[in-house]
This record gives sequence, C-alpha cells and structure tokens, in this order.
Amino acid sequence: MSAAEAGATRAFIGLGANLGDLQRTLDEALAALAALPRTRVAAVSSRYRSAPVEAGGPDYLNAVALVETELEPLTLLDALQAIELAHGRERPYVNAPRTLDLDLLLYGDMQIGTPRLTVPHPRLHQRAFVLQPLLELAPDLSAPGLGPLGSHIAAVSDQRIDRIR
Repeated sequence: MSAAEAGATRAFIGLGANLGDLQRTLDEALAALAALPRTRVAAVSSRYRSAPVEAGGPDYLNAVALVETELEPLTLLDALQAIELAHGRERPYVNAPRTLDLDLLLYGDMQIGTPRLTVPHPRLHQRAFVLQPLLELAPDLSAPGLGPLGSHIAAVSDQRIDRIR
C-alpha cells in the first residue's frame, strides 16, 4: 500500500545547501527522502539560487519537496536530521553555512509548537527561497496562522532569488 492510499499527510520540506557540491547534495537528499519508510515524494520544485538571509557565506541552492507520509511529525523531523547528519551538517552557530538543511515547513494543516519543532516553520513567510518554490508546487497554498502564502510574496521581493531549473 502506498503512503497516499493509506491516508498519508501532505508535508512540505525545504531543502538548502551552500557548501560542497550543491546539486549533488540536493539530489542525494531527495533520494534519501524517497527512501523513507511510509513516505512518497509527490513533487519537487525547481531549484533556486539565493543569497543568504541574515548571514554571510556563499549563495544557497534551494528547493521544496512535497511528500505524502504516514510518519508522525517528530519522527519525520528525526529522519530529516539524520539525512542532514549523513551529509556532514554541523550547527556551530545560528545561520551558519551548511552542507545540507532540511526544514519541515508544513505538515498537513497542523500547528505544532514544541521545543524541538514549530510548524508552520516560523520564518516560512519571511523567506523568498521558501515561498517561491512552495508556491510553484501549490499556487493557492495556505498555512495555518499565515493564510494564503501568496499574500506574503511582496514582503520578500527585495530578497535575491533566481530560478535555475
């Protein structure tokens, strides 16, 4: 039985990297997402090059994946963090450059606020590199507590982002 047939939850995952072989890292991360148990990658946005926000370092390569999963939110978060670690992710300071960043942006229509996980992602509506690929996948997407995400795009129009494929 596929994740979709079993009544899975739609979740959106942000992918980003700005250290190493960016294209290969995102390809490998998507393959790792597809290999998660009871999870199916339903769609992947184009890739976008963006400048770091509130940080220095090289440009990022970003994308968003839509998955259908039966994993609970914290189990999915643990899996995302394990994929990051497998790609050498370190967390020396806030907004440090990274080999791989996987963020659980949305999990169905749930609002989650725990010490380990906040969904919707707390800065989702403040980042062009999240909003543009999200809206590419789901132009009419709304988020709990934020409303229609398209209504936030004007507020991030000063952030440099280039669709590359």
